[in-house]
Amino acid sequence: MNDSLLYPEINEKRSYRMLDGIWKFAFDEEAKGERENWNNGLPGQEYMPVPGSFAEFFTDKKRKNYCGNFWYETDVFIPEKKEGMKQLLRFGSVTHRAKVFCNGILVGEHEGGFLPFVCDITAVVKPNGNNRIVVLGNNELNERTLPCGAVKIKKDGTKLAKPYFDFFNYAGIQRSVWLMEIPETSIKDIDICYRIEQKDAEIRFSVVTEWTGASPKQLCVKLRDEDGKLVKEILLPVDENADAENKSGRTDGTLYVEDAKLWQVLDAHLYTMELFLLSADDTMLDCYRQKLGIRTVTVRDGRIMVNDQPVYLKGYGKHEDFDVLGRTFNWSIAKKDFECMKWTGANCFRTSHYPYAEEWYQFADEEGFLIIDEVPAVGMMRSMHNFVDAGTGKYTYFFETPTVSELLANHIRETGEMIARDKNHPSVIAFSLLNEPETTSEVSREYFEKVFEAARRFDPQQRPLTGALEKNSSPEKCKCFPFMDFICLNRYYGWYISGGEDFDEAEELFCDEMVRWDRVRGGRPIVFTEFGADTIAGLHDLPGTMWSEEYQKEYYEMNFRVMDRFPFVQGELVWNFADFQTGEGIFRVNGNHKGIFTRTREPKSAAFILKERWSRIPDRTA
Repeated sequence: MNDSLLYPEINEKRSYRMLDGIWKFAFDEEAKGERENWNNGLPGQEYMPVPGSFAEFFTDKKRKNYCGNFWYETDVFIPEKKEGMKQLLRFGSVTHRAKVFCNGILVGEHEGGFLPFVCDITAVVKPNGNNRIVVLGNNELNERTLPCGAVKIKKDGTKLAKPYFDFFNYAGIQRSVWLMEIPETSIKDIDICYRIEQKDAEIRFSVVTEWTGASPKQLCVKLRDEDGKLVKEILLPVDENADAENKSGRTDGTLYVEDAKLWQVLDAHLYTMELFLLSADDTMLDCYRQKLGIRTVTVRDGRIMVNDQPVYLKGYGKHEDFDVLGRTFNWSIAKKDFECMKWTGANCFRTSHYPYAEEWYQFADEEGFLIIDEVPAVGMMRSMHNFVDAGTGKYTYFFETPTVSELLANHIRETGEMIARDKNHPSVIAFSLLNEPETTSEVSREYFEKVFEAARRFDPQQRPLTGALEKNSSPEKCKCFPFMDFICLNRYYGWYISGGEDFDEAEELFCDEMVRWDRVRGGRPIVFTEFGADTIAGLHDLPGTMWSEEYQKEYYEMNFRVMDRFPFVQGELVWNFADFQTGEGIFRVNGNHKGIFTRTREPKSAAFILKERWSRIPDRTA
């Protein structure tokens, strides 16, 4: 495995080819593929698009709901290897775990279905010929890895995924695959931090390099503005105290920018940092270009601050979800989503409940959108209907099980991978480390204390850390909110709690809880990261009853009245941006219908309530 997560680019020293397209495919219900050497080639004649969520393509339930091992295969022609170069395979994601083979040889494994991984295939490539790439994937859920769930074995031996979460367990090679060629002596990682002083800015950076043979000697760093004009240039020696055994080193430096153009909310200004790794005779060994936005994020005096200006978060919880595409990234869908969000006056979204494809963050960087980036720590409560059990006081002893130590190690590892991937995006203003777990026990406190401590070590920018709490995590019982820089609440007063005929009680109950949170929050701001009501588009009723568009409008009007009463509320991310697919059940009518937009991005009546409200709330205040 190669742990460099730099996004692929083509430049003077680097190149890549996309391997997206039609790959051979096979289910492996009996898990016999490894014994029968499928790593050398798959049986049958099934084909599958890459990237893609395979559940979306089938017309029978058995294959749509398939749970277990599955395989992909493709052949790629690779020319003669250039001297001093290495060849890598980069997968945007394989859900939830993968083994990768090149020409029958295992070249890498990865656990965690929402983050990229890289395999070095240099040593096994057959130059000037076809090379067979085979991937063994698995989408089973358990309590050792994220997200959490279980597997049911049916009478016929078929496996069925049983998520402890309320979205469809899409799987497959769901993001792009790259065949990359990069120098053996290369730039491996970049950390970027900022300090702003009136109109000027300080960009502190740290560049990790790795090499074979002679070490690089200098690093040339150039900064260009959004028009391509050179702003600064410095030349630094590569760290002389480099790790000689592992042949890697770190070079630190600072760029001073006068009259800096700041990256602001919905007013993005991006610079480009150009990095050139040089030999002793000034030969270019590698180069990489990193876009950056100069901005700071802090929580101070009960406010979330971007560039020392308070920002009120308004927007959505989302899902990577669309008809036919499933969880596959598509630029056209991303463009449509950003236009819909901007139309309603939004400025923020949460990547509920997993890190999204990297291209979402690139788009948000360009648009000036804010992102709460979430690790896939969802399902940490043994419930197939956690949205119903939240608030009932149900306790499942989730963190008291023997497997929790393995889960914790994976939780910390995936948090580190997420931060390593997303740390330089100006759009990412906070990391969310949990969604609706059990947080009322001492063992849960000990568990999450370790996760938060690790995240603070991982993030060079020291962004705010948070997590989303469900109703059982009340202000009197929750043990984990003190770890957060701001508190995120998922609340459904008027839907799961006092919904329908009891709606008139919801507002009073909601206000009562907020008063109790004010007593214990310790000056922390509160952001609502989920609140919503299922609504069937086109269903109208007077008076508004549950599932009608009128009820959804009344629901939001009531919730906003409550939020406006409490000035420590500093954000509202409604649930959900758009209707999305879930597993089947009597609580779900072909998915979750809490969307402000339909699954095909048509607005419901509540969209106009949000548009009118959010247009009156400034994105930044003095």
